[in-house]
Amino acid sequence: MSTLYIRLPSKAAADSAPHWLALACPFALVSHGSAIERQGTAPLSELSDTVAKAQRVVLLLAASDVTMLRLQVPPLSSARLKAALPNLVEDQLITDPADCVVVAGGLSDGLRTVAVVQRAWLDILAKTLIVFGARHIAALPAQLCLPYQSDQPGSVTAAINDRNDGDQNADIDMTLRLSEHDGIGLAISVEQNETATHEVIKTLCAVVPEAPITLYVPQSLVRAYQEAVNDPVALNQGAPNKAALNKRINVFADNWSRWIAGASVTTLDLMAGLGAGTGPKLDWRPWRWPLALAAAVLVINTTALNIDWWRMKGETNSLRAAMIQIYKSAYPKESVIIDPIAQMQQKIAAAKRNSGLASADDFTAITAAFGEAWSSAVVTAGKTTAIAALEYRERSLFVRLKPGGEAPTQQMKAALVKHDLALELAPEQSGAVVWQIRSAK
Repeated sequence: MSTLYIRLPSKAAADSAPHWLALACPFALVSHGSAIERQGTAPLSELSDTVAKAQRVVLLLAASDVTMLRLQVPPLSSARLKAALPNLVEDQLITDPADCVVVAGGLSDGLRTVAVVQRAWLDILAKTLIVFGARHIAALPAQLCLPYQSDQPGSVTAAINDRNDGDQNADIDMTLRLSEHDGIGLAISVEQNETATHEVIKTLCAVVPEAPITLYVPQSLVRAYQEAVNDPVALNQGAPNKAALNKRINVFADNWSRWIAGASVTTLDLMAGLGAGTGPKLDWRPWRWPLALAAAVLVINTTALNIDWWRMKGETNSLRAAMIQIYKSAYPKESVIIDPIAQMQQKIAAAKRNSGLASADDFTAITAAFGEAWSSAVVTAGKTTAIAALEYRERSLFVRLKPGGEAPTQQMKAALVKHDLALELAPEQSGAVVWQIRSAK
């Protein structure tokens, strides 16, 4: 899974810039094998294509925008803890907790690490990246992504993000990791001159007056910061403190490997506080053409089925109208016509009865045909069972055979076909063989 890491500027820098999307952001695109494919610095607006192609986007929020707290929290379920967090941190915030996203981390030494960030700023970032095409967004506190030196308790890790936008002042985001679960950030602005690095080191020494510091700076500024550390007079440290200052502050070139390693073990995802809108989403782009083709096939087939249905409905209406017209011409006095075919059959049967002709399912006709078929079947089958009873009902002749003999069922079926009659076995609870003979028309 390809992941795009972006170190964002502070909200203070974004608020002071005419167009915050034009602020330079260090970024790194990591491939499936955790190898850095591409890295550099570019405005967020120019990273829209990269954001859309990456399967996951990880934002490293400026440390000055995220407040880290250590709280003793009662044992609660995840849902209840999420609901209780705003009330638990209210006393330690100067803003309304409702305007903040509050996310709790894991439990360590009886305390939970809680991260707080302004909801409006996080919401702007999430919506911007979603517009760019991001599918899965995570937001991590930058101070917890700095490496923590567990072998040197009390030491501090710091990083400098120098954003030189061409103005007279340089905006610098300073990130400090004070312990395993704590860190702070400072957004400072200094004049772009030879003493700018000295001002940054002064600020760093004021924040961390005694503890040893590992300072990571951009590759192009390593020498300048090393010279600043080696110039205690300019830092108002005095000559006797030169060796102590050199020993306390170690300057190294910053690189993305450290940030990526720190981000991989950080569990405080602040985007989780915004809800499911920034969670993983299905990538529909590879399915665009198959779905479009399936939709086109569905529309074509649906249209063809509707056209065929309308054509058959028209034929049905025309055929019914023709049958009704034929029926009216034969029986002009009939006013109610529901089923012209059935009504015509009834009229024909009634006319045959009135003229003395027997219909195919009359008792006389069906009994006479049965007698002829029985005689033929007996001759063909040889020794057969005898007839126990005959019953006529529901326009069918029911023949009950005596038990003990062989019923010539197949021979009777073949003989009755010649008289347009059909034979079926009727259910009988006594176990005797009963034939049901009726017209096959």
